[in-house]
Amino acid sequence: MIIKIYKSLLVILFIIFIPYNVIAEDKIEHKIAVLVNEDIITSYDIIQRLKLTAIIQGMNLNAQNTQLMVNNVVDELIREKVKNGKINEYKIKVENDEYIKFENNFFLNNRIKKDDMFRLLEENNINYQEFNKLLYNELAWNKLINGLFLRYTSVSDLEISELVSKNPSLSIEQAENLVIQRQLDLQSSKLLRDMMNEATIEYK
Repeated sequence: MIIKIYKSLLVILFIIFIPYNVIAEDKIEHKIAVLVNEDIITSYDIIQRLKLTAIIQGMNLNAQNTQLMVNNVVDELIREKVKNGKINEYKIKVENDEYIKFENNFFLNNRIKKDDMFRLLEENNINYQEFNKLLYNELAWNKLINGLFLRYTSVSDLEISELVSKNPSLSIEQAENLVIQRQLDLQSSKLLRDMMNEATIEYK
């Protein structure tokens, strides 16, 4: 499905570029669009992430859904900057072998062929580092959440029984992991919400 993205992007890029008075992507002026604490998000960052998101989600962008997509991408980049602040605070590092495993799982879980993804990145002038950064930040955030909250998680027999009864194909271990992941997801959402409330976000 992602193979169909390229042509529709040509149309949508023209629409997106109009506010910035640019004609071609290689002439984009890296204007500051949002300031998050002391970090900046540029117009170029937004366009790169927009195209990448469209490819990953298999979306055909058009004049009707572009603005919503842009808004979602900006919100995503803001959350990413806020998360990075906490990741840097705790000096979270991702080893190369960890990243490679995470990237391979991404392709497997999303049923995307790696070669197709890299070809589409090149065809649409998307820097591979944008894709790398997206996955790296997600992995680093997961490591941070696990480090902060994993030891506080607990699993009851009742929770396991309920999950297995609803999903008989699940093993006990899989059910335990799901319960733990739900707890970690709740802690992640709460921490991010608190951080967003404390962040200084300025739209340019």
